[in-house]
Amino acid sequence: MASNVINMPSKNVTLSVDEDLYTKYREFCKKKGWLTSRQFEIMMEEQIEGEKK
Repeated sequence: MASNVINMPSKNVTLSVDEDLYTKYREFCKKKGWLTSRQFEIMMEEQIEGEKK
């Protein structure tokens, strides 16, 4: 499953996403107390793990 390693080096990235979708998702994360960037990391980790199966 997703790793919870702390203090790993981070990489700044630039993504091109639908503005309205991003705004809604950012608000969704804010209401849940989540970091938007961490949600992207979790999604990437889950997709990579899914490929290993």
